Order: sequence, then structure tokens, then C-alpha cells
Amino acid sequence: MTLPYEMLVGLRYLRAKRRQRTISLNTFISITGITLGVAALIGTLGIMTGFKEDLQSKILGTTAHVIVQERGTNDMKGFVDLIHQIEAVPDVVAAAPFIFKQVLVTSKTAVQGIILRGIQPSQETQVTDLQANMKFGDLADLTLPLNPSTPPHSGQDDPTPSTSSNRPGIILGKELAFRLGVFIGDTINVISPVGPMTSLAMTPKIRPYTVVGVFESGMFEYDSSLSYISLEEAQKFFNLGNTVTGIQVKVKDVFLAQEIAHRLEATLGTTFMARDWMQLNRNLFSALKLEKTMMFLLLVLITLVASFNIVGTLTMIVNEKQREIAILKAMGATPGAIMRIFMLNGLVIGIVGTGIGVPLGYTFLWLIQNYWTFDASVYYISRIPVHILPLDVVLVATCAVLISFAATFYPSWQAAKLDPVSALRYE
Repeated sequence: MTLPYEMLVGLRYLRAKRRQRTISLNTFISITGITLGVAALIGTLGIMTGFKEDLQSKILGTTAHVIVQERGTNDMKGFVDLIHQIEAVPDVVAAAPFIFKQVLVTSKTAVQGIILRGIQPSQETQVTDLQANMKFGDLADLTLPLNPSTPPHSGQDDPTPSTSSNRPGIILGKELAFRLGVFIGDTINVISPVGPMTSLAMTPKIRPYTVVGVFESGMFEYDSSLSYISLEEAQKFFNLGNTVTGIQVKVKDVFLAQEIAHRLEATLGTTFMARDWMQLNRNLFSALKLEKTMMFLLLVLITLVASFNIVGTLTMIVNEKQREIAILKAMGATPGAIMRIFMLNGLVIGIVGTGIGVPLGYTFLWLIQNYWTFDASVYYISRIPVHILPLDVVLVATCAVLISFAATFYPSWQAAKLDPVSALRYE
């Protein structure tokens, strides 16, 4: 198979002037620039995608895919029937009620404001990964038989007459337990600012709880501010009767959660609202998406800088090869053929640089993931999460080749318009 003469001439111009079997220094520098740009882009996008998906998995391990609440109130009635309606919606896996309140907890050494969630352990395991996140204890410990004669207490002192065996259980986040200085079997007091009214003012409600479990989600915000008690205990403590704050829903595909949330609203009616996990964490994921986009655009500048090497290389080749270009034109080469010769040079540089840069980027990420470790007790991760999306690789490779190709237009146009008479006048 005979190659077109434009290709033969173009490939020859990429070689060194005297040693025909080696590439020129300028060509090598241009290829290196493209290679480093592509490798940096793939490495950065792989790490940012890995962090985003790691964060996503930790959020979904603690919170449900969709939250259903009644508009205008935090007291949802008839939640049992609502759960049956929700589970009948296509693509819904399971649903479970929950209670969500802000309280104050105290121990012998510390005081902390937290989020207290009331859950049914048997149903919670179907909608979140809380059981898998348990470091010590078990979710089932929340529903151990309790002494019903231990009512919530009003006042500022610790109600000490009750024993740990008849106190309800509570599960704390790892960081929260550390701050309070408590562990399994220790007692803490939960204080609700909404308590019984007296002749002077509303008094806070205080209840002692026994720590029966510690969980670690990997999210500092959750581990330092979340705690769990049983749904029945939460209803009694907050005087909610047979009501809950809302219903958490697990769906088959987390990326279809928004569509399923709309189905739930259509099924339940306008008095209820359903919000998916991306909507609940909109600010966080929007910031991550914007950061990834801006990093992509900034790192594309590396490839753009490398493209100037291509412009410089081709411009020097055009200046050095004026006599050869004039001879080709005199032999009948058209301006289009001359342009193709030099455009092929830039395209080859872009393809070779991209071809080396892609595996180099993968190698960089492999080294980062396997040999760069952290202290998990400080950073909550032991290794940098990495995930390379095929679409990102295709996008990076396409941009690099297109930028390299675009850099050839001006030098090729300069070569194409060269006047052979002027170039050969003094030869």
C-alpha cells in the first residue's frame, strides 16, 4: 500500500535534520507538552470523580434516597398507610418512618448540640446502610425491653434513681462519642428545649439514655452531630403521639431519584412533598460539579500552552523548508497539498502525545491510589479515592487532538501561500 506523498513528506519533516532515524528536539518538546497536559487532565478528573463518588456513597449510606414530608408541618399522621402507598410506586425498594429533632446532650465532661433521629431499626436497615456503619453495638439494641415506669423528667438535674437497665438506648456517631467522652454502657442526658409549661415559662425536658452503639459513616458532619433512638421512644420523649417527621425512601436507581420523587408527589397528592438526595445536598454537589468543570478548563490551558510549541515547531519547519516547498509547488503541488503536509505534522504530534498521555495518566492514578496513604483517624480516608470515567478520557483525548490540529492552521497557511519564485530566486 502506497502512502500519499503528503504523508511521506510530513512524517519526514518531523525527524531530525541530520539523523533521519530520530525525531527533532522541537518535535519531542511538542509531544512532551501534549503528553503532560493529557496526563494531568486525566489524573485530576479521576481524583475529583473519585472524591465525589466517595462522598456520595457516604451520604447515601446515612440518608435515604428520597425524603417524603407533609407540607407546612413536621407532624405526619397516618404514616403506616402512606408507607404502603409509597412502596406500591414503581422503582421504590422500601420505605421507613423517621423523627428528626434538634436537642442538647450532656455527659459528665461535655455538652453538645446534636440532631436526634427516631427510627425503627428493622425498617432502617432496608433504606440506609446504618447497620453496616456500626462500629460497636447493634441497631436492634435500640428496641430492647425497657421499664415503662421511667417517664421523661422535667428539670435541670440528672434523674439518677433509674438504672441503666431500664433506660432507653441511644446510638452516637464516633466523633460525637469522642467529644462527650462516653462509650458503650455509659449514660448521657438528652435535653429538649420544648417541655411542659409552668406558671412562669416552658421548662426543658431531660431524659437519661444509655449508649448502646457507636457508628462511623466516614462523614465528619454526620459522625459529630447525629444520634439515633427508637421511633417509639422519640414519640414519647417529644410528645408526638402517633406521628412522625417524615418517611425515608430507598429506590432502585439513585440517579432516577428525582424522577421517582415526582411520581411520589403525584401519587400522594399536593399536601406532600418529596425531595431526592441530590436536592437535599444541592449546594454540596453543585460546588463539586463547578469545581470539576473549572479544574478541567484550567488544565486545558496546559494543553493550549503545549499547542504553542506545535505552532513554533511548524513555523520553524516552514522557514527551514522554503526551498523544498518551492520545489514541490514548481512540480505541481497545490496549496491544499502543502497545507495537508504541515497539518499532518501537528495531527501526528497530537495523536502521539495523547496516546502516551492517556496511559501515563492511568499510571499516575494507580500509583496515587496504591502508594499514597493517610492516617484514617485524621482524614477519615486511608487512600485517595480514584475513579476514571470513560467519557472523561474520551473528552480529554478529543480536546487534546483537536487543539493540536487547530494549532497547525496558521503555519500551514503560511506554507501554502509561499511564492516559489521568491523562494528560489537566490538558489
